Amino acid sequence: MSKQQKSSRGRQTENSKFKKTNSKKQTKTSKKDVKFGNKKDKNYRINPNTIKNFKKKPSSDTNKVIIKKGIRLNKYIANAGICSRREADVYIAAGNATVNGKIITEMGYQVMPNDIVRFDGQSLTPETKQYVLLNKPKNYITTMDDERGRKTVMDLVASATKERIYPVGRLDRATTGLLLFTNDGELTKKLTHPKHNVRKLYHATLDKKLQMKDLQSIAVNFILEGKMVFVDKISYVDGKPKTEIGIEIHSGRNRIVRKIFAHFGYKVVKLDRVIFAGLTKKNLPRGFHRPLTKQELNYLKMI
Repeated sequence: MSKQQKSSRGRQTENSKFKKTNSKKQTKTSKKDVKFGNKKDKNYRINPNTIKNFKKKPSSDTNKVIIKKGIRLNKYIANAGICSRREADVYIAAGNATVNGKIITEMGYQVMPNDIVRFDGQSLTPETKQYVLLNKPKNYITTMDDERGRKTVMDLVASATKERIYPVGRLDRATTGLLLFTNDGELTKKLTHPKHNVRKLYHATLDKKLQMKDLQSIAVNFILEGKMVFVDKISYVDGKPKTEIGIEIHSGRNRIVRKIFAHFGYKVVKLDRVIFAGLTKKNLPRGFHRPLTKQELNYLKMI
């Protein structure tokens, strides 16, 4: 055998040893890997170095997903106290609302936090819903302001909340009692619509005794000013003269209680609303206001 052949054979033997040694190292590494995997599954292998590197690897900015939370345009308008969501849909379809200067007529359009929303040219901001109950005194009119400078119910609730709130329904200047204020357009719509039969109980003081025949006539349906009047309940007030009457209605017609008694020849001297939509005047002095309790609010939303 030549020297060259011996040299070549020696190199092959060394290479063979090297491969065997390398194979043993790989086998040992594989056994260690098993400890980091599922011991019951011999085919499951996880390299601990891989786990280490994976945890440390920072995520790329290009892979980040930014989710913007939006609010439906009709709800945005309702939250601003303009109207109910259903009414807002009508206004949106008519082109009354703009977002970032563009007229939006699409139903379900999502308003993003930084969007500028306008309704009939007026800028809107969604407000926290507020609910305030007032025991209205006499000689205050139920309006936002008065050109003649008369006292309004808004003067009495000016300190109730920083949000702009509105009276739900009306009480005439001489009528006292419960009046609700809110910026919740949907609830306002619900409480003022006759189909929801919202209970209103009044304590009326008449200029003379109410005859039984007239009380019975009022208790049944009758025509007043060309429209049917529905009186839910009417009775004398227990322990009081027959000039004091309790009358429950759900009609929202203007000055309806006074008109009912006037139709039968009686004048209302005093009129006090003691219950409105299940809310009462208990522990609420005349001229004072308070926020609704959670229990009261939950009740109103179930109507």
